[in-house]
Amino acid sequence: MIRTTRWVLICTATTALAAGTACSGGTPATATHRSAAAPTQATPEPPGSAGPSAVATTQPTPQPAGSAAPIAVPYAPAVDPAAFSAMVDNPFLPLRPGMRWRYRSATKDGVETTVVTVTNKTRIIAGVRCVEVRDTDRVDGALKEDTLDWFAQDRTGAVWYFGEDTKEYDHGTVSSTEGSWVAGEHGAKPGIVMPAQPRPGDRYRQEYYRGHAEDMAEVLSTSERAKVPTASYDALVMTKETTPLEPGVLERKYYARGIGLVLTVDPAGGGREELIAR
Repeated sequence: MIRTTRWVLICTATTALAAGTACSGGTPATATHRSAAAPTQATPEPPGSAGPSAVATTQPTPQPAGSAAPIAVPYAPAVDPAAFSAMVDNPFLPLRPGMRWRYRSATKDGVETTVVTVTNKTRIIAGVRCVEVRDTDRVDGALKEDTLDWFAQDRTGAVWYFGEDTKEYDHGTVSSTEGSWVAGEHGAKPGIVMPAQPRPGDRYRQEYYRGHAEDMAEVLSTSERAKVPTASYDALVMTKETTPLEPGVLERKYYARGIGLVLTVDPAGGGREELIAR
């Protein structure tokens, strides 16, 4: 979601939520949507009681991830800026300023190293303040891609992707900016990158810029295991990412609680991008 790997041509992304209400998305946060229309239930007062025997409560109503960023066309999520924050603390995709991850994979061009850093900068996109994340790719030490991504979290805990500014390099010179997009510009729309409460079967758009950025994701499991250089992890959220722009190409990504992405796998090509340091 955050990065594009060299052995597959997929980048990650996001969407928005219904105006005036909070949408859930599908990551592991525990917050849930409270329905304004939900009735309050109080326990009847026993005879002779001097006061109520129970405090009235409301029941949260979780919203399926796909309903916030549906795969269906037309795709037209509404964004309520008041429902978002640049403070991203979703358990499976925390993005606190200063956090850093380093990944490594073997590709046909050489050893690719990717460094992802959460900066202390923010940017307002479509009225939403987003945290800025920098993603730098090098192959055998040579800079291949430098990207800025922008994320925000809705009040239920779902993490949304609001755009990216990506530059590919060839011998030190920018060779392409394909894949760049910003929500609200040229028809581009945000999508979910991590639901608030991921469940197998959740399907959602991660981004939408027609013809340029159309990644989609599905939660396949929340109980996976994986071993990478940093550690062995269990209870991982595993997602499948695809895009209609590259039919037949997919990535499987594994997210650990409190850490974020630890492994990306290309099932067809056998490539693995592993977390090697943080």
